[in-house]
Amino acid sequence: MKSNDLIESIRNIDTSSLVDRVEKNLIELFIEKNFKVGDTIPKELELTQAMGVSRTVIREALLRLRMMGLIDSKKKRGAVITSPDLISILEKSMNPQILDISTLKEIFEMRLSLEIGMADFIIERVTPEDIAELRAIVAVEPNEAQAEIFLVEQEIKFHGKLYDITGNETLRKFQKMLLPVFNYVHQSGLLKKPVTFKKFVSHAGLVDLIENGSAEMLRNGMRNHLENHFSRLFE
Repeated sequence: MKSNDLIESIRNIDTSSLVDRVEKNLIELFIEKNFKVGDTIPKELELTQAMGVSRTVIREALLRLRMMGLIDSKKKRGAVITSPDLISILEKSMNPQILDISTLKEIFEMRLSLEIGMADFIIERVTPEDIAELRAIVAVEPNEAQAEIFLVEQEIKFHGKLYDITGNETLRKFQKMLLPVFNYVHQSGLLKKPVTFKKFVSHAGLVDLIENGSAEMLRNGMRNHLENHFSRLFE
């Protein structure tokens, strides 16, 4: 490597490292000063003078915070604190084609945990209209559904409705974000191990538990419903 190239590389590393520190210091400053969503942050020049770094470094650090969704520019107000859309940030990197098998598997495991864990919200917030919609979804499933793995499309429709019933917008967004990953997991062969558990609670059985059971009964039913997925992951 030529001397000039080496010096330039060192400069780039130093600048990047400095921006990292300024970014961290800015977040700590916002927390220390108890900034809330909608509050205006100091201007670039003020931050430059306060932190003793160049305006370029401050701009780069602020750009990172914008990309994270922590600040946004408002007309006539400058930069203000915002509440980041965490799902949107995750979605930008949630490309199943570039995630390794281990990560895809862990994401799928996360889905299983979520669907068992949201039983309380479903039981608490379900309406008669929700029950009717779930009944309509399962009406097109074969009678022997309890003895087979459902089509991906049917899984998405039924379980998507369960996420809707929770009334938790972040959960709903999370499920929609993960749909391409679920499809990829199913198509990749990751879950194509032989089925070992031949009978489990069907979608129709889950609807019965939602309508007439308790949160604990639904949790147990959902765990049984997902048994084949667990057995594939653990074998």
